Amino acid sequence: MARRKTSQTILGIDLAGSPKRPTGVCILRGLDAETVTVLSDDELLEIACETGPVLCPIDAPLSLPPGRKSLEDRNGEHLRPCDRELQKMGVRFFPITIGPMRMLTQRGLALKDWLSELGIDSVESYPGGAQDVWGIPRKQHDLKGLRQGLRDRGVSGVREDANDHELDAISCALVGKEFLEGNGMMLGGEGGILMPVSA
Repeated sequence: MARRKTSQTILGIDLAGSPKRPTGVCILRGLDAETVTVLSDDELLEIACETGPVLCPIDAPLSLPPGRKSLEDRNGEHLRPCDRELQKMGVRFFPITIGPMRMLTQRGLALKDWLSELGIDSVESYPGGAQDVWGIPRKQHDLKGLRQGLRDRGVSGVREDANDHELDAISCALVGKEFLEGNGMMLGGEGGILMPVSA
């Protein structure tokens, strides 16, 4: 993956809870998407170093509920302010304190810290929620429709063989681009979830 210098590269990541499972990555330059599937954290950090993104939207929880100091802490809230905002919008999600979400949250928080050490800003993204706002299918409902929906939003480079993780990574990156252009919002305030504001 060759370095291409640009001030507006956005790195979208559809993070898996375990390095043994595939993670989708999208390097978005303008509306041109380049996608790849990786496994390890080292691969993710190498791509981040090579591309130097201005923003890295990640599909993984990057904050804890109020009152909780760690995932093991049973005190405090079960839901975060951004989770409650998703509820109000009627967007379905999994709370971060249950089952596999705990592993994903742990990996996401670690990745956020590593990216910060590299000087890269990361934000939490939720591609399924963004796709709901845009009115395009989620991957589990219609993969072909999701692929076409991203193309209809002007994204080029959406390959026919792009897998569901890569399509969600494109969605993450596109939300980041729209946010930088003033068409996004941070649900729940600072440390919340980045979402588009309109279809």
